[in-house]
Amino acid sequence: MLGILTLDTAFPRIAGDVGAPETFDFPVMREVVAGAYVEDVVHRRRETLLPAFVDAGRRLVDAGCTGIATTCGFLVRWQKELTEALPVPVMTSALLQLPLVERTLPAGRHAGIVTYSAADLGADALAAAGIDPYAPIEGIEPGSYFEQTIRLGRPTLDPVRMREDTVAAARRLLRNHPHVAAIVLECANMPPYRDAVQDATGLPVYDAAQLCRWFHAGLARVPPHRTRRNLW
Repeated sequence: MLGILTLDTAFPRIAGDVGAPETFDFPVMREVVAGAYVEDVVHRRRETLLPAFVDAGRRLVDAGCTGIATTCGFLVRWQKELTEALPVPVMTSALLQLPLVERTLPAGRHAGIVTYSAADLGADALAAAGIDPYAPIEGIEPGSYFEQTIRLGRPTLDPVRMREDTVAAARRLLRNHPHVAAIVLECANMPPYRDAVQDATGLPVYDAAQLCRWFHAGLARVPPHRTRRNLW
């Protein structure tokens, strides 16, 4: 079973969102990390929240989860810390797939990132994912419907407006970086809009939900509590 560490959020999670119950067709267990608000995790970078994520991850492992994912791409900052603290494989972020995507592209072409917040996606997060600090990045427009829905925890969500904001960011990415030949959507709330981004750009688009399915495929037959550390 895949365990998912979930931020403490109030906005609705629709099908495709990594945090939505109907997104995956395999068993998933979610654990909300109390107090892990978007404002604190992404914008204030509260390092004191790490122990709460470790504790929540351990509860998922104790419940039988054989791997851990998350609902926030910015948690890649703690990829190393979480893998060191937990006895099962951990995949914190869609960003982890960017180096692989980059290696599939023709010479001179690059993978770009569409993120929830370009201002907060710093060199430390990119380094934790193995990404070049000069990678092409474009964020959702600050103050946009998407940003306010996630940041403020709106009680309702308009998928059309969320999609429009995501597609607009992807178009800006290509306008500013014409050498981009594939896109990785950092935010785990963006997979519902992946098809729209692909239609608008004509490029391969990769997201967190796709990565979770790949991750789970390797875990599916692993017995609970059997870890990499005791396989050798």
